[in-house]
Amino acid sequence: MSTEDKPDLHQRELKILGIMRQVLSSIIRDTTPPPGMQHPLNNNTIEDVKQCFALITAREKEINELNGNEQNMRPRYKDQPATSQVVPFTKPRKDNQKDS
Repeated sequence: MSTEDKPDLHQRELKILGIMRQVLSSIIRDTTPPPGMQHPLNNNTIEDVKQCFALITAREKEINELNGNEQNMRPRYKDQPATSQVVPFTKPRKDNQKDS
């Protein structure tokens, strides 16, 4: 059975990826020095961490696409008014057609 047939595996993988993202973020916050001071991590390590974030994001996107989830959602408060409006569309009639 393929992984597309097992959404619980996708959910577990998304949870693992989320935890990995949180841990990497915590490491970055804890090791980031005040402005003007040298960073304790070397440039290669910083680039590797960026690549890890990119890989996590790419895999999360793949899983969400497999599950049919939209990627354009943004968080908002429940009491925040919706910013989008549905505009009804009526197809115009073709009244200007020539009678043959």
